[in-house]
Amino acid sequence: MPRFPKPVIAPILGAALLTACGLVGASSHREAPFITTAPKVDATDFYMFRSYEPGRADYVTVIANYVPLQDAYGGPNYFAMDPNALYEIHLDNNGDAREDITFQFRFQNKLAAGGQGVSLNIGGKNVAIPLVQAGSVSGPKDAALNLAETFSIDVRRGDRRKGAGGAVTNASGGGAVFPKPVDNIGVKTIPDYPGYAAQHVYTVNVPGCSMPARVFVGQRQDPFAVNLGTIFDLVNAPVSVITDPTLINAAPNTIGNKNVTTLAMELHTSCIVQGDAVIGGWTSASLRQARLLDGSPVSGHQTSEKVGGAWTQVSRLGMPLVNEVVIGLKDKDRFNASRPSGDGQFIDYVTNPTLPALLEIALGAPGIAPTNFPRSDLVTTFLTGIAGVNQPRNVVASEMLRLNTGIAPVPFEQQNRLGVVGNLLAGGSDNAGFPNGRRPKDDVVDIALVAMMGGLCVANGDADALGFGPACKPSAVPLGATAFKLHDAVDQAVAPLLAGFPYLNTPLPGSR
Repeated sequence: MPRFPKPVIAPILGAALLTACGLVGASSHREAPFITTAPKVDATDFYMFRSYEPGRADYVTVIANYVPLQDAYGGPNYFAMDPNALYEIHLDNNGDAREDITFQFRFQNKLAAGGQGVSLNIGGKNVAIPLVQAGSVSGPKDAALNLAETFSIDVRRGDRRKGAGGAVTNASGGGAVFPKPVDNIGVKTIPDYPGYAAQHVYTVNVPGCSMPARVFVGQRQDPFAVNLGTIFDLVNAPVSVITDPTLINAAPNTIGNKNVTTLAMELHTSCIVQGDAVIGGWTSASLRQARLLDGSPVSGHQTSEKVGGAWTQVSRLGMPLVNEVVIGLKDKDRFNASRPSGDGQFIDYVTNPTLPALLEIALGAPGIAPTNFPRSDLVTTFLTGIAGVNQPRNVVASEMLRLNTGIAPVPFEQQNRLGVVGNLLAGGSDNAGFPNGRRPKDDVVDIALVAMMGGLCVANGDADALGFGPACKPSAVPLGATAFKLHDAVDQAVAPLLAGFPYLNTPLPGSR
């Protein structure tokens, strides 16, 4: 029986919320006031799924994307990660809304030549160059790189600050510092970027795990698909388009020409599951509590600030779209600073969401919003997991992505882009998609839309079996089966992806 701590939670429902009537904002791009001032620690999307690369079914892939809306031509400094930040991926393997395993990523950015950088002899004087590269780049630690980006990973078990831990190490040589590929500057600097990036996929040893893992950290093409500007312009799209399934790809993906920075890990299931096959996951980023700007930066240093104090969380992301379109503007920064165990404070945003009412106004369609308050059907779908699909035993209701590792992965070509919702509609066998975890192909906008508008209450008559029955009064779900026709006019399934780890596509180059 699900437990609801203090006030129960609210977040994830929102994904469904805005998505609820049509178009929705990018999963978590610039979603809260403070985070817009610190894009290097802004998490954009979080994925967790059974690996569907052939031969890797015993593994779980976890992907956290950061630094939104990167233009491929964003030189000369591009998008190095913040060396004064702590990036984390958290896993809960007993359903109590608290992390049990945390992977902590730290970055270092160093200039070549001991911090002085590559220089050229100009008129008898050695002068430092202004670019991050001095020539063509083909591999890790290439001599042509003026700026070397590296990262390290620590694993913590139990509390993310007080738990015991150790360094993740390279299975080849045992080192704990990994070169990160430079961003895709362009085809002249890096003629074969796929081959170059592949050299940065590492097989690693994780303390406390007998099976090797894989890691990739680097730039990727943003895999999320959305009609961004239209959505935030009061859903400026014809109702005739967003209710016609034949027009599922009627609008262009407005962020299809952007890149992100990916933190990807592939972990053996035996290393992250403890008793219950269902695990929860989310990512967060933290900064030091205080910083002092240096009015006279030291030559050769890659930062102009001194930091101190405790780590302070400024970004949080589990289920997509929650903070962006569910949490009220006044509490967006509060949500980013919170942990799943404290999600009771956001209950009203989930059980009594405002977005459906806003959409009625925006679309000029009164009476389309469900009135089955409190929305316990959404709590089930997004906060506790679905009974028999991805609900842990003795679950504490909280916002995080939940994955049943006992459900076998489905090959990419056979995946239903609507995940569990699409599986219900088709009477198929693909329960390996959102909201049971999240795969890159899953159209979370359309899926959340269906759930938000009460679609799961009437899907194949399975409402009672899934635990929605008491909340699914027919008179309170005005759209009923029509909810399945709603979409955002942008097709997630056509976003370019890779067939294997790290699954996200090669980043777009600065020049072709």
